[in-house]
Amino acid sequence: MNSKEYIAGFILLALVLLLGATELTSTIFFRLVVGLGLGYALSRASLGFAGSVNRAYRYGSTRLMRALMVLFTLTAIASTAFLYGQNPLQMHLWVNPINIGLLVGGLLFGFGMSIGSCCATGVMSYFSSNLARPLIVLFFFGMGVFLGFPLQATQSWIKQTVVSTSTYAGRGVYLPDLFSGDPLHGYLGAILLTALFAGIVIWISHRYEQARRNKNTYIGVESEHEQLAQKPFNSAEHPLFSFATYEALFIRRWSAFTGITVIVVLFSLLMGVTGSGWGASSPFGFWFGRLLIAFGIDPASVAAFTHRPEKVFTMPFFSHSVSVQNLGILIGSVISLLLSGRFGKSVIRLQLSWREVIMLVIAGLSLGLGTRLANGCNVGALYTPIANFSLSGWIFLVVMVLGAIAGNKFTKKFG
Repeated sequence: MNSKEYIAGFILLALVLLLGATELTSTIFFRLVVGLGLGYALSRASLGFAGSVNRAYRYGSTRLMRALMVLFTLTAIASTAFLYGQNPLQMHLWVNPINIGLLVGGLLFGFGMSIGSCCATGVMSYFSSNLARPLIVLFFFGMGVFLGFPLQATQSWIKQTVVSTSTYAGRGVYLPDLFSGDPLHGYLGAILLTALFAGIVIWISHRYEQARRNKNTYIGVESEHEQLAQKPFNSAEHPLFSFATYEALFIRRWSAFTGITVIVVLFSLLMGVTGSGWGASSPFGFWFGRLLIAFGIDPASVAAFTHRPEKVFTMPFFSHSVSVQNLGILIGSVISLLLSGRFGKSVIRLQLSWREVIMLVIAGLSLGLGTRLANGCNVGALYTPIANFSLSGWIFLVVMVLGAIAGNKFTKKFG
């Protein structure tokens, strides 16, 4: 029993909510709350996009990959409630272009993701046994995003799409356009096609895991074993104010289904309130630019180099909605670890070998640059586009997996 961490978790949560409610605008505060929820859910349920490939390659388990396919499908169905009968052009949907940038960026992102064991969102919610790992990835991820801004802004092979449909002509493929004659004006067909793509991935994942089991190379993942071993909590057997009840509420890992449900609800709220999905990677580049300015670089020069407005590097931090949401993800993850008593076990060590540092630098730069080429990360180029019925998300998934396999092979040889 780690009562100090439990108390610290509640104090941190209360302070964040109190300060956010009193100091932030209502819109920014909403983003903070969504971020807190996402970070808490990702940590509590041991979910993460990076683990979908790493767990399969290293341990033979595809439970997370299959869970993510359910997440994608359910979120797409939920998103239909906001899209049906509306002009999708009036919402900020993530219908990304299909081009060379998407392919190369997805490969680079998957490569870096596998080496660093985390992605753009994961770097804020993932704490291994060594706090230095995500910190190094975070810094060089920001550098990679920053260095990639000029390419994203100027290169046609990143900005233009080779194929598109009528709604987003010249921008990307919007799946409902392929089924415009169906009873739900294309959304029924888009949902079914999304479910079909997800089902194919689930089938391949299941076959792969079964093959690993047959070859006796299946190891499994500790957090998944923990989730499966947990027995249902019977509240009738324990007093309300007891450690057993606290353990059920805050310590026991959530099942993947519980985590997925929470994330679907939060994504739906985000879509409904802001008209936009979940993005995460651009602020990392903004943060790196802010750091350069803090060390004396002229803000105008930073803006000119990146082809981004100067204000994104100079505006108050807590006025930028996605930056605040990202901060919320980080704090939500920390709160989850504190309330479960896992924080001290997760972040004590700081030592790393030079080989590990070099690998993490490569991971961060590859991740950051990959997001600019692919116009997003695992949430901006994968999850949100799929939930918004963009074909680009499924293409990104394929090349990301290929890149992650290459990254795992690279790590095995040189790591």
